[in-house]
Amino acid sequence: MKIGELSARANLNASAIRYYEKLGLLAAPQRIGGQRRYPSGALQRVLLVRFATDMGFTLSEIKLFLNGLGDHIPVGPRWKKLASRKLVEVKENISRSLKLKSLLQGLLHCHCASLEFCVTRLSLSPNLRGLSRSNR
Repeated sequence: MKIGELSARANLNASAIRYYEKLGLLAAPQRIGGQRRYPSGALQRVLLVRFATDMGFTLSEIKLFLNGLGDHIPVGPRWKKLASRKLVEVKENISRSLKLKSLLQGLLHCHCASLEFCVTRLSLSPNLRGLSRSNR
């Protein structure tokens, strides 16, 4: 299939497909008359790359993951290593998101008299932590 068809079916710009090629995420296609012609399996690979990026994987992580697929090399250890690293990131993101959720819920009920009071109350400034308004 031509790059236009692949990009339409994957819902991506053709430039993204060319970029995936450049990074080695997608094999260079056969060229006929100067036009790229992708095999049918290219769509599944592009969709997998899109899904992985949507899930927070970097393109270099995806490349590491994809390199070797179909090479008759066990991918289990590579997947486990990548999964372990990503799991740490996911836990950190969840913790950060829960803090943000708590902050936003608090802001919905905020009646602070000033921005300075909010900064103090939220302990955003290391110089202000633990100090009351009267101690400054």
